[in-house]
This record gives sequence, C-alpha cells and structure tokens, in this order.
Amino acid sequence: MYTLIISIACSVAVSVLLKIARRQNIAVDQAIAVNYVVAATLCAVLLQPHPSSLMSPSTPWWVLIALGVLLPTIFLAMAAAVRHAGIVLSDAAQRLSLFIPLIASFVLFGEALSGSKLAGIAIALTALVCLLLRPRTQGGSGDTVKAVLMLLSVWVGYGTIDILFKQMAKSGAAFSSSLLVSFVLAGILIFAYLIARRSVWTRRNVLAGVVLGLLNFSNIYFYIRAHQVFPQNPTLVFSAMNIGVISLGTLVGAGFFKEKLSWVNALGIVLAVTAIIVLIPR
Repeated sequence: MYTLIISIACSVAVSVLLKIARRQNIAVDQAIAVNYVVAATLCAVLLQPHPSSLMSPSTPWWVLIALGVLLPTIFLAMAAAVRHAGIVLSDAAQRLSLFIPLIASFVLFGEALSGSKLAGIAIALTALVCLLLRPRTQGGSGDTVKAVLMLLSVWVGYGTIDILFKQMAKSGAAFSSSLLVSFVLAGILIFAYLIARRSVWTRRNVLAGVVLGLLNFSNIYFYIRAHQVFPQNPTLVFSAMNIGVISLGTLVGAGFFKEKLSWVNALGIVLAVTAIIVLIPR
C-alpha cells in the first residue's frame, strides 16, 4: 500500500510546488524543462527501457510525437490552473479528465454503455460544471475567465494524454521505451522554446526543476509499482489514486493555502469522488 501512498503524495506535491513557484520567483517553464531531463534520466536508470524496440514498423510515432508536444504544454497549463484556480480545483479537474477516454471508448471504440457508466459520466460532468463555477468575489472577471479556461485546458489536456497512452498500449509498444522517448521529445520542445525566448537561467529554477522531476517521475513510477503489487485488483489502484489525490489536494489546498471554495465548488469535489466510486467495476 505504501506505493499508492507515495504516488498520491508525489502527485499532490507537484501541485504544491507549482503553487509556491510564483511567490518564490521560480520560472515555471525552466523548472518544467529541467524536470524532463531528470524524468528521462530516472526512466532510463530505473525502468531500463530498450528504445531499439520502437524501431518496429508498428510503433505509433504520431502518438509519441503528440505526447512530446502535449506533456510540456499541459504541464504549463496545470501550473497556470494552480495559480489562478488553486490546488483543490486543479487536482480535481485533472482527475476528472479520466472521463474523456471513457467517453472515447464508447464513441470511438464501440464499447457497450451500461447504466452505471452512464450515471458515472453524468455525475462527472455535473462535478466539472460545479468546479468551473467561480464566484467573482475571488477575483476580477479576467481572473475568473483565466481560471475557467485553465481548468478546462487541464481537463481536456490530461484526458487527451490518457487516450494517447491507451492508444500506445493498444499498439503493443513497450511502455518504458515509449515513456522515455516522450520525455525526451517533451524536453527538446520546451528547451527549444526557452532558447528561442533567450531565457536567462538561474540556480533557483534548476533546483526547482530537479525537485519537480523527482516528484513527477516518482508519481509515475510508484503508480506503476502499485499496479505490479496489486495485479489482480487494478480497480483498487485506480480508485485509490484518484480519490486519494482529490482528498489530499483538498486538505492541502484548504488547510495550508487557505483556498476558499464556494459551496458549489465543494459540491463538485464530492460529486467527483462519487463519480469515481460509481465507475468502479463491480
């Protein structure tokens, strides 16, 4: 069970780091770039991928390239969402993104739609609406619009990434090798962006990137380990991870950062957890 606890803690810790980045004068884009160097290195050392296995004609390179573009882009969107909407709502929006690949499985892949799945999707969409409703007292209309747009970007972005990973698994490509290539492509893209902007690097940003990379990869690594520890019960891993992140994110955001939630936002958190529970296979 410790693998799940560590994975949940690391996921929320990423949001905490993104939350404090601005007040510590950390350039998030530089930290994210260094994060991919660290993540790729840890992936190579701990997962021991064999990139040569991707030379097969069946390798979905379009998926890997899309992941390379989306991973840093959505990471930046997550940072903006945490800044404008807070940890609680951003983590909930990220976890609710799992319903996008669920909807895709019905629309694109012809999976049968059961009553419980339909109810779960309906509850999830209601939860999303509750999370997106932002009272104007929390900031000006511009801040409200930014918060809503960033939360939507997180929801759609992470949902799309999940679909791409599922498509990659369907193709039979080795997960560790595909993950390494995605990290490398993401790193190349964001470093090219920073070079084009002629960014001035500081030690503070590099150190923050190292910590971010350790937390980001640890979240992925221990989530994989949790599935290996509980091979006969993937539902436990899936539900505990999503509910755990939403619950811990709520405690940290409201408890340590005094993030204020309206009763509608609070209802959205409850509905998000409920939707995940409803979708657990019986």
